[in-house]
Amino acid sequence: MSFLAVNWIAIIVATIASFAFGAAWYMGLSRQWLEALGKTREQLAVGNTPFIWSVLVEFVMAYFIALFTPALMGSVDLGAGITTAILCWLGFVLTVMIMNHRYEGMKWSLTLIDGLHVLGVLVIQGAIIGLFGAAL
Repeated sequence: MSFLAVNWIAIIVATIASFAFGAAWYMGLSRQWLEALGKTREQLAVGNTPFIWSVLVEFVMAYFIALFTPALMGSVDLGAGITTAILCWLGFVLTVMIMNHRYEGMKWSLTLIDGLHVLGVLVIQGAIIGLFGAAL
């Protein structure tokens, strides 16, 4: 298995698409998310740094979906990409999010909003990577 033998165009497109999904997701749920977080918009005046981090980590997520899909599923197609995304979300993302939010005393509504966001991100990435296919 080569760590560089992935479809880099698919990873870039998946990163852009999943970032756009996140922007729409949180714009649509901004009131509910702030309420679940227990903060006001003014308390979260964080500048552009979180957006930069979002693009970077979503790029890393897309890379690993592209890397894991053929290893787990034996092929890179739409179904394999989506299945890999769901398995990664269920096995790692959701479990860690639940664990951390319970220790942090966060509301279940925050876990739901954030958890479904990451599921959407991964499924979009898996679908795009699957549609683009294996490395060229």
